Amino acid sequence: MAEPEFTATGVRIGKGLRSLTRAGEVRISDGRLRLLTSYGSEIDSAPVQAVRASKPWFAPEGRASADLNGTRYSLTLGGHDPAPGQQGQPSARRFIEAVRRASGRGG
Repeated sequence: MAEPEFTATGVRIGKGLRSLTRAGEVRISDGRLRLLTSYGSEIDSAPVQAVRASKPWFAPEGRASADLNGTRYSLTLGGHDPAPGQQGQPSARRFIEAVRRASGRGG
């Protein structure tokens, strides 16, 4: 299996008003976006070309939404990118850029 193009752990994943996991994982690898629970179980996945990722204009920093298979998920990632060379959670902006880059839509 190839190295993931993007991975973020400790992500809060919700659907509507319901929280599905508070420490999930978002991973882009092998042309698919996968949403995983903290235990590694798959919540949902889709080819990255079919995913629409955005940042709602009213959402605070670190929030993004992802539409997979007709379902909108809310994602709470890190608020700011870590400093170069530092460990830390990628921001929502980096997630959106990674989806666009992996799907060939630029970024």
